[in-house]
Amino acid sequence: MSGFSIDEVVIPPTVDDPSAADFIEAIEVGNVVAVDAFGTPDIVYEPAEELPQYHNPYQPKRLLVARAAGRIVAQATTETQTGDEADTSWVQVLVHPEFRGRGIGHELADRVEATVHADGRRKAIAYVAGRETGGRRLASPTGFGSIAADDRATRFLQARGYSFEQVERMSRLELPVPDLDARVAAAQEASGPDYRVHTWVGRTPERWLEDRAVLATRMSTDAPSAGLEEPEDVWTVERVRDADDRRESSPRRHLFAAAEHLPSGRLVAFSVLSTPAQSHRAVHQYATLVLREHRGHRLGMLTKVANLAHLAAVSPGHPSILTFNAEENRHMLDVNEALGFTAIAYEGAWRKDLA
Repeated sequence: MSGFSIDEVVIPPTVDDPSAADFIEAIEVGNVVAVDAFGTPDIVYEPAEELPQYHNPYQPKRLLVARAAGRIVAQATTETQTGDEADTSWVQVLVHPEFRGRGIGHELADRVEATVHADGRRKAIAYVAGRETGGRRLASPTGFGSIAADDRATRFLQARGYSFEQVERMSRLELPVPDLDARVAAAQEASGPDYRVHTWVGRTPERWLEDRAVLATRMSTDAPSAGLEEPEDVWTVERVRDADDRRESSPRRHLFAAAEHLPSGRLVAFSVLSTPAQSHRAVHQYATLVLREHRGHRLGMLTKVANLAHLAAVSPGHPSILTFNAEENRHMLDVNEALGFTAIAYEGAWRKDLA
């Protein structure tokens, strides 16, 4: 790895701080890699949009970079949970296309795995986009989806001892959605009189803080994770408030739609959209979840179309929405496809158990 150096970036308090130059450059490199991997600029996040997640005390995140002649040419991250039972770290290694094949990715991966081990974690999970190169396919163990067996990323991960566990589909919805008012009315009728939709932007209303914490926790256990065995991620009211605080430092806005079960007065489903400040950029669909005990009432469709109408009202003009779903999550894919989402890219989910 002659000619390259690796070090950890000190996370700045803001992107305007004099210490933020390395962070900004690292995020920009990551964006170049993401556009190359997914084939769309819609995937790009600005440094100011990324920074709040690096200040999350509930999910500590570290950033490593590789430099060549003073220039950052690759970045890698580790993200984990807090608590004595935390044993998993989510990892990522991104090398600028012009600097691949020089051993940088291997060196960064070594450093990342050493960091994970030093932090006391015993399992690494990586979500990695792969190019559709044709030729041989590697089928998902879930029985749903496949990735290119001869892709550079596939060979890299297999050589490092990672096991392929799941395929994630990246889908795009062109905006505006036609007949949206009729879709909302149909979804409300299908869900029945026991459910009412609430929407808000940004901070969670006080009356829903506890329910929002339950929904966020269940997102980590109720969504399909195949052989990744992703751990439960417990949310509390305090954590919801902390997340709301950090979102206020981001230029992005988060739009929520949630379904209340009227007999119990509790929220039982929700959907979240993350909107950039610029109307020419794509919106990102974040979590959508219906509690298991309330499935079968079409609440996934109800909260999604309600949030699409919410988006049209408070942040119109965006060209599209991007979302990711596990290929075996047929129920949610059915909802997305009915709305007009089409698959545009895929990524593999990989796991490595560390000694």
